[in-house]
Amino acid sequence: MHEALLKPSIAFHGHRRLAAGPLHEVALAVKDALDRNVDPVFLYEDATGSIVDLDPRGSREEVLKRLLERIAPAPPSPSEELRGRGRPKLGVVAREVTLLPRHWDWLSTQPGGASVALRKLVEHARRTSGDTDRKRAAQEAAYRFMSSIAGDLPGFQEAARALFAYDRRRFGEIVAAWPEDVRDHAIKLAFSDLDPSGI
Repeated sequence: MHEALLKPSIAFHGHRRLAAGPLHEVALAVKDALDRNVDPVFLYEDATGSIVDLDPRGSREEVLKRLLERIAPAPPSPSEELRGRGRPKLGVVAREVTLLPRHWDWLSTQPGGASVALRKLVEHARRTSGDTDRKRAAQEAAYRFMSSIAGDLPGFQEAARALFAYDRRRFGEIVAAWPEDVRDHAIKLAFSDLDPSGI
């Protein structure tokens, strides 16, 4: 099975959890619920807190095939790769980078040139700011999820402030009255790096 279909996910019917687990299992649970006219149902990806667009028509295999095509488009065929000019594809992606002249001047003096120097800088930044990046990504995922499902619940704005202040205790106090499944998933997304007894 493709790794994109193994991403942790969750589905909600209203404020109640319908299913949680690998994306392919949750997607099929959503399809089954929609086939039984259980509506509305929303499917969320844990990593981003975003809603996953699911077309439930057809067989279970067709649903998963369309979902995979949407979230992980097929790579170009070897013949398509050979048609391009330059080096063969080795997973390198070309994108535009805008820098000031002094930055380009410095990069041009580095061993291996600009590309090697930029890759080294990015790897260094990833190593040194990994925890901060993970915390920010968790906050953003939790906020997306909360905005979608809990935006009209009492204390939403205060909960969002506590979330971005990384105040788990205050966040827990504010969301304590929210529906249990919504509350628990928001806490999991936002503060999974902390001890679960932290609230």
